[in-house]
Amino acid sequence: ICPFTQRSTTLLFPKICNIFWRFHHTSTSHLCSCSKTITDEKYQDPFQLGRKDLKNLYEDIKKELLVSAAELKEMCDYYFDGKGKAFRPMIVVLMARACNIHHNNSREVQASQRSVAIIAEMIHTASLVHDDVIDDANSRRGKMTVNQIWGERKAVLAGDFILSAASVALARIGNTTIISVLTQVIEDLVRGEFLQLGSKENENERFAHYLEKTFKKTASLIANSCKAVSILGCPDPKVHEIAYQYGKNVGIAFQLIDDVLDFTSCADRLGKPAAADLKLGLATGPVLFACRQFPEMNAMIMRRFSKPGDVERARKYVLQSDGVQQTTYLAQRYCHAATREISKLRPSPEREALIQLTEMVLTRDK
Repeated sequence: ICPFTQRSTTLLFPKICNIFWRFHHTSTSHLCSCSKTITDEKYQDPFQLGRKDLKNLYEDIKKELLVSAAELKEMCDYYFDGKGKAFRPMIVVLMARACNIHHNNSREVQASQRSVAIIAEMIHTASLVHDDVIDDANSRRGKMTVNQIWGERKAVLAGDFILSAASVALARIGNTTIISVLTQVIEDLVRGEFLQLGSKENENERFAHYLEKTFKKTASLIANSCKAVSILGCPDPKVHEIAYQYGKNVGIAFQLIDDVLDFTSCADRLGKPAAADLKLGLATGPVLFACRQFPEMNAMIMRRFSKPGDVERARKYVLQSDGVQQTTYLAQRYCHAATREISKLRPSPEREALIQLTEMVLTRDK
């Protein structure tokens, strides 16, 4: 799983990453060993294991979105077509089972825990609808975006409606702690979007800014959803922290690999145009690492790749640099931290599946 093992001792790890690492209290001192985390005998396919709890997931989401206006219903149903991998709900139900088994060997997922998985997918999808409007995106998951078909105004309203339905479902759980944990996600999504709209001149600040934006826009949803199901399944605050840290680290790694794929995967596999981030003026991990080898990229970053030829030049610099390898290596660090956290729980098939999931995050190609 680690194509860069031979080089791992020579890879330069920027000081700012270590600062951010300590800030998030998941610091590690060792380099990526890239050893197989679990044996083949213990291998658990997370998607197979999580499937039983996610049966009828999209039908249940559509029930939450009961609406009389035909056009609004059509818009909401458009992304909830059942063709997604349901990555976030799957992590949530696996975490629920792992925590329940850890606490009292319970093999059941509570109805409220499954509701959290549904709510997580609804919040995620609403954020995609809004993101596509902000980015003026024309494709998502290999098909046209809601804003391209129905227009920006209606797309914003559809995203708002999905969020409001998620809030109603959240209130129905009837637990104020869970409401507090999951509404934090919505706040983080907005703050993360604002962070993405800004940029930093100082190189060290820029990397911290990027990682904070990555946490708020992507990892907060996974971290807080995992924390929510752990609270519902186990009274131990240490377990809540394990669940949160696992979700946070996997979430950041997931986005780092996403940022790598923007440079290494073709548009057909990604389901969106290649180099999309550069076209949006975004300096992601591979760009920030490449910038240290090609300082002339600094000016391009500050003008958000707005001059003719900037996108093509920046892409060329990234692919000539070790930006992709460095970002992948950073994702490995986060995945190792996630594995360390979840390994503190009592052994279970679900715990092993969550460990396996960290490997799948690193090796995915779309």
